[in-house]
Amino acid sequence: MATTSIRLDQELIDKATIIAKALHRTPPKQIEHWAKIGKIMEDNPDLPYEFVKQAIIAEAECEAGKLESYDFD
Repeated sequence: MATTSIRLDQELIDKATIIAKALHRTPPKQIEHWAKIGKIMEDNPDLPYEFVKQAIIAEAECEAGKLESYDFD
């Protein structure tokens, strides 16, 4: 994956550093996470945050191969 350096407000970096530590991420990964959520929310303004959060978790579970079949019977 290509990377690019950008300038960010120090307050955003400081907040990301605190949250990242609590969630076992790096500050850049925390900012990427926030950006991903923001993009999804802007693209789908009718979806509640909790739905978006669960969709991101489901995607991660799928990528980790942690899927279970569901029986509709």
